[in-house]
Amino acid sequence: MTISIVGIGLIGGSMAISLKENGFAKKIIGVDASQENLDKAIRRRLIDEKMSLENAIAASDIIIVSIPVNAMLQVLPEILDLVTTQVVMDVGSTKSELLKSIKNHPNRKQFVGTHPMAGTEHSGPEAAIPNLFDNKTTVICDANDSSNEAVELIEKLYNSLNMNVIQMKSYAHDIHTAYVSHISHISSFALALTVLEKEKDEKAILDLASSGFSSTVRLAKSSAEMWVPVFQQNRDNILDVLDEHINSLSKFRTHLIKKDFKKIHELIEQSNKIRRILS
Repeated sequence: MTISIVGIGLIGGSMAISLKENGFAKKIIGVDASQENLDKAIRRRLIDEKMSLENAIAASDIIIVSIPVNAMLQVLPEILDLVTTQVVMDVGSTKSELLKSIKNHPNRKQFVGTHPMAGTEHSGPEAAIPNLFDNKTTVICDANDSSNEAVELIEKLYNSLNMNVIQMKSYAHDIHTAYVSHISHISSFALALTVLEKEKDEKAILDLASSGFSSTVRLAKSSAEMWVPVFQQNRDNILDVLDEHINSLSKFRTHLIKKDFKKIHELIEQSNKIRRILS
């Protein structure tokens, strides 16, 4: 199996490592707009060879598109124009707008829209790590618009990565990821900005930062180039979640002003119910 990965960053690079190690791929071809990224991927042995997009597609069985979701709107139709029997998949964090854009493409059935729910706050080929996907969940969206053979092949790929595969409609996926992923990033960015604005003593931040603070702001290290397009494409769902989040913060603020610590105790106990869901 020859696999081309378009976009050799954290997700694409980590897939390259694992798919080669587990034997699903015999050869990994890299495609990237950045020559520097391709050179790094070659040096780290993430890819076996670098090629142009057209040559990579012709040489591949599967093409994995792992680029920012705004760029995907332009690049994915170009890829589908060139495929014959190859299967194409993406790993983007939003789905509705992308899948609408290719709904009537003659090669739509060769494409499988996916979102592996895995990652770190780092980016680029140097961030790629083995076993990133172990025991995580991946979502296949609008599977009925893909051929059965294409979906089965991509499910096998994800099974080889030791992932749990579920199917979901694209609109439902975008709503749920707004709650469990996108709002987490906005909250982290906002907290980092708050601390940087109020605490000018950088050494104090470093000296006093506990593991709780570090884990909460970890996502604030994430790439703006990746996340701004996600916020743009999932804007309406994120705004809905953000309004509710602001409402929850306002409750804490109101009770603190009133010195109503009994109500704060109740809010914390209500929030503790998340343990049941996550366990």
